[in-house]
Amino acid sequence: MRRIVISVVVGLLVVPGMVMAEGGGFDEELFEVFLKARVGTGEPIYWFSIGEVYSYPDGALLARMEGFDTARLVRDESDPHTAFQLSRKTFTYRDAETNEVIREVDGKPASHIKYPYQYITYKLVDDRMQTFVEQGSGARLRKLGPAEEMVARRVGDVVFFSAPLFLNFETPRGKYEAFEHYDFFIQPDGSAPNQLSWIRYGDLPPFLGPGKTIIHLVSWRVESFDALPDTMKEWVKTDAQLWREPPKDMEEIRELQKPKDAPAK
Repeated sequence: MRRIVISVVVGLLVVPGMVMAEGGGFDEELFEVFLKARVGTGEPIYWFSIGEVYSYPDGALLARMEGFDTARLVRDESDPHTAFQLSRKTFTYRDAETNEVIREVDGKPASHIKYPYQYITYKLVDDRMQTFVEQGSGARLRKLGPAEEMVARRVGDVVFFSAPLFLNFETPRGKYEAFEHYDFFIQPDGSAPNQLSWIRYGDLPPFLGPGKTIIHLVSWRVESFDALPDTMKEWVKTDAQLWREPPKDMEEIRELQKPKDAPAK
């Protein structure tokens, strides 16, 4: 029986005509493929996401999620192997049955995800891509990196970029621990929208109670705010007007990084 099982497995691995994944490292071409797909070429781009929030380990569906990330690319004119992502993102928790935005649970107000900015630096170093992230403001300004765990693979004309993210650091509210994994699927130009699958293991949002959660999102890129669904455009109109577009430039990001009570210039 064991020999039969092994034979079946080997047979599945050598199906005629099957295209196998190749690669793992980066080169200049893959660096540019990632930047163009993830951040665009300078004009604002948008990644729309939908998904679910489950309790762990029992797997109860607690909420749905919907949101988007908007970004623009800025190049380092002195170094073709360095580029910057100026972005912000917002995600809403929604009722699992009605898909309405959750405003409170058992009298506790729901806190949705709203990053006024994220500033990411990408650097091509030999066959690796390093990433550096800045987010937060004042005493909560956090700088992460360099991370260089992302790998690139090709299957036919599709390029996959996979990035594990292990989060483990102290915050004013205590220790923050979580695991996230990003899988980008970059399609040949014009054949289909680029896609992203994202999964997270960590603490439940406080308004949903104590415990752990698995969150899974699927995302795809759209080229304008108007291409987002009406549910997102309504959320921006009522709750998140800043998120209509990504930050304009580094000056805006540096202002957002200041303490909230910092005097204006």
